[in-house]
Amino acid sequence: MARLTEAKCRECRRIGEKLFLKGERCYTPKCAMVKRPYPPGIHGKTGRRGGLSEYGRQLKAKQRVKKTYGILERQIRKYFEEAHAQKGDTRENLMRKLELRLDNVVYRLNWMKSRASARQLVNHGKILVNGKRVDIPSFQVKTGMTITLNERIKKSRLMENLATSLKKYEPPKWLALDKEKMEAKVWGAPDADDLGDLSPIGMIVEFYSR
Repeated sequence: MARLTEAKCRECRRIGEKLFLKGERCYTPKCAMVKRPYPPGIHGKTGRRGGLSEYGRQLKAKQRVKKTYGILERQIRKYFEEAHAQKGDTRENLMRKLELRLDNVVYRLNWMKSRASARQLVNHGKILVNGKRVDIPSFQVKTGMTITLNERIKKSRLMENLATSLKKYEPPKWLALDKEKMEAKVWGAPDADDLGDLSPIGMIVEFYSR
């Protein structure tokens, strides 16, 4: 199975903004974007002459989304093609597909502090959907599905501080979280207000529509 192996801090520096790929570390002074807020490489500090072209901005927006959600080129292209074939705003359709990935849902529930660790949790079969183990991070959750942690992982050291961290956490409104049972239900797909600024997604749509 193909996977991303680039050093996460280098990915943030290359994009030029925090992508919060390393969880809690990204909120501390140890974050690479705090210590070295310029692109990696010998010419990182001096930068390139002139600004990015329209193509360059579109490519950068695509790379940002790929790194944020931890997906490969073939995956984001497939999501675009499916979103474009659906009725409605292609930007919203594409963003919903990214948000409804199982690994992202686990991250949105705050069960893990980064999407990478959430993906690992899914890969190891620690997540149940409607009572059945699902170990595919790209699995698309649907309205009415129930998502839980398996009993063994609930009792592990990995989760010993989870209950405390969830006390002040409020998940997105399209997810209902029972903080005591460590169980969540999908109320529906994220609406336009949940998806935030879609201008970067619009640039991705333009990139693939050329």
